[in-house]
Amino acid sequence: MAARYDNRHRKLKTGEYQKENGDYLFRWTSRDGERHTVGATSLEELRRKEEEIAKDKADGIKQCARNVLLNDIFGLWKATKRGLKQNTYFNYVWCYEQYVWSDPIGQTPIQALKRSDLKRFYNRLYEERHLKISTIDNVHTVLHQVIQIAVDDDYIRKNISDNLLKELKQSHNVDETHKRALTVPEQNLFLDFIKPETSRYNHWYNIFAVMLGTGMRVGECTGLRWQDIDLEAGIIDINHTLVYYCHNTGRNEKGNKCYFGINTPKTKSGCRQIPMQDYVKDAFIREREYQEYNGIICKQEVDGYTDFIFVNRFGNCQHQGTLNKALRRIIRDCNDMQFEKGGKNPLLLPNFSCHSLRHSFVTRLVEADVAIPVIQQLAGHSRSDVTLDVYTTVTNEFKMREFDDFQAKMKHQDEEWHRNLLEQKKAENTGEQGNDREEG
Repeated sequence: MAARYDNRHRKLKTGEYQKENGDYLFRWTSRDGERHTVGATSLEELRRKEEEIAKDKADGIKQCARNVLLNDIFGLWKATKRGLKQNTYFNYVWCYEQYVWSDPIGQTPIQALKRSDLKRFYNRLYEERHLKISTIDNVHTVLHQVIQIAVDDDYIRKNISDNLLKELKQSHNVDETHKRALTVPEQNLFLDFIKPETSRYNHWYNIFAVMLGTGMRVGECTGLRWQDIDLEAGIIDINHTLVYYCHNTGRNEKGNKCYFGINTPKTKSGCRQIPMQDYVKDAFIREREYQEYNGIICKQEVDGYTDFIFVNRFGNCQHQGTLNKALRRIIRDCNDMQFEKGGKNPLLLPNFSCHSLRHSFVTRLVEADVAIPVIQQLAGHSRSDVTLDVYTTVTNEFKMREFDDFQAKMKHQDEEWHRNLLEQKKAENTGEQGNDREEG
């Protein structure tokens, strides 16, 4: 084949062509027999693209991926993703469709997507849409999995979202500390405020006391049935969890957007038995008496499960949103009461959620020196490092008490050392005096 040259007398390689308007083309055939063409306004730019194409071919990257969008890969993820609980899967789908699908980033070809594009996307979510980091974390979780599908299927070379959320948190100086548990005084203030029959929040005492005294996850507690507890033996049997779906992607056959469902516990270790503390048993008994007195019975059936313990006045199941709203009102009114009492530095309740009650339960176990394997089993954690990493962030009260004990021990050791030293010197002086008398 005769050599070909461009209009500047530069020799063109195989597959290179120059158009009449001066632009350049490169044509090649991929391994699947498909013909492809890429263009450029200069020969230098064209050859840079040729190098990228050659590298992609060498690495086995699919040539057809140039027209595949991020949203297309999400569709592949939806069709192939397995191993997630239904509510987790719905959460991931909802997060992607809510925040990514209609954003320009969702329409970006997967091979054109850059790490900087994702950074700008996360910054928009944080700065312009004012999403919480926890929400962006959920978006990142599903995005990372979607992009990993593209890596595994040879659409792209590497996962550009690796460690990206960590960088976002650092750049915005986001505090990653765990939500702290209630201190013992705060816990007592909380229960003492809602327990009296004269309290307007008295009907909330039983469920919050049970959550605080067992460390159950919210769905485990709201999903409890009377047959799941043995008041005589003082045992709670955790064998399922109640889930509240409220996403567009999770409609039931009646077309309702929000509905309850029954699922297995979060982990295999979530199936467990929890002994009742005395005040937990008392809370169950109080709840039964309260419902009998007010004529409240469970009217809801969820996936064949019914006779739930904690229901509202209409006999329907409780869910986390309602409970957290109740907590916010309790915190507000309790703190108002504390301020009205006057005095300097009144004890106040911090802002906390239902999950903080779980933190508090485990923290009380840590403070009581309960063995980590026992705490792990009671909390239903699959691994002990989860127990250590997430739930053993002890309160300032406990840390100060431990430090005071440490100081007391060190002071005692120091005093004992000085006392022994004085006794030793006294013995030495007594011995020297005895020797002097003998010599005299």
